[in-house]
Amino acid sequence: MKLVLFDCDGTLVDSAGLIHETMRRTFAQFAKPEPMFADTKSIIGLTLDIAIARMQGKEHADEEDVEMMAYYKSLFAVVRKDLDFKEPLFPGIRELIDEIGPRDNLLIGAVTGKSRRGLNLVMETHGFDRYFVVGRTADDCPSKPHPAMVTECCGETGMEPADTLVIGDAIYDMQMAKAAGAKAVGVSWGYASVDELKKAGADAVVHHPSEILAHIG
Repeated sequence: MKLVLFDCDGTLVDSAGLIHETMRRTFAQFAKPEPMFADTKSIIGLTLDIAIARMQGKEHADEEDVEMMAYYKSLFAVVRKDLDFKEPLFPGIRELIDEIGPRDNLLIGAVTGKSRRGLNLVMETHGFDRYFVVGRTADDCPSKPHPAMVTECCGETGMEPADTLVIGDAIYDMQMAKAAGAKAVGVSWGYASVDELKKAGADAVVHHPSEILAHIG
């Protein structure tokens, strides 16, 4: 039996455009310089307050960053509706999940910097809620790369980190996996480069979802 934990943004769904537009409007509301798209992509996966702080060159979030996080959360659904963003699945993801979802020797979960509401929306929109049995979000745990998302999913399912595979597109996913004692597999279709993923501790980097099958066994 194995536990396979997927990051969401940049791994399962392409949400960079939606995140950036919401972040752009948030920074404008607080009279901050408009962030570049590359700046937004670099923080996807972090908990929002930490992400907002990092985009301003700060290591830790202050009171204003927390206020900006609250505004971002209030705006996210509005932007999603205004611009008709769908957070589409990356090519090959549906086929992968439909392949591994019914397997009796696998448990599937999600570890994401999204809110619980955001994760649930993605799961329901794409029909993955019937396959994913466990998940941790920014509402539940400290920000990646803290290992809590992984270790808590292991604890809930009764699995060991050594029998757990974390699949993600960000350096924070790789760092989180290694800190928890799990195997880290990076994906090249997300928001970090292959070199960045390897430097962050990726045990392997795949270029198409079908390649993940070889690491699941």
